[in-house]
Amino acid sequence: MSGQTPDIADVREITSTRKTDRLEARLSRQQKALIERAAAYEGRSVSDFVINSAQKAAEKVVGQHEVWELNEAQSRALVEALLRPKKPNKRLLDAVNEHRETVEIR
Repeated sequence: MSGQTPDIADVREITSTRKTDRLEARLSRQQKALIERAAAYEGRSVSDFVINSAQKAAEKVVGQHEVWELNEAQSRALVEALLRPKKPNKRLLDAVNEHRETVEIR
């Protein structure tokens, strides 16, 4: 899984699989004390608290970058554009031709 971003839907599978990878971090004495205190309040080990907190934060960030939330008007505009795309205008056609002339495909 290293180097890959899991889909949000795969999170349950990720948390139930065998844990073999490690993650290390250096932190200040104050950060460690705060994390230990928070873990104690929740009755969890520091490792469990850190992993759970990091996973929730990661899910949120990935969701913000990979999930589109559209209102009704935006949804309708997207569907309309997909079902009835406009014909390319001259400027777009010129850009495509310029790209073909200047970019070498290997």
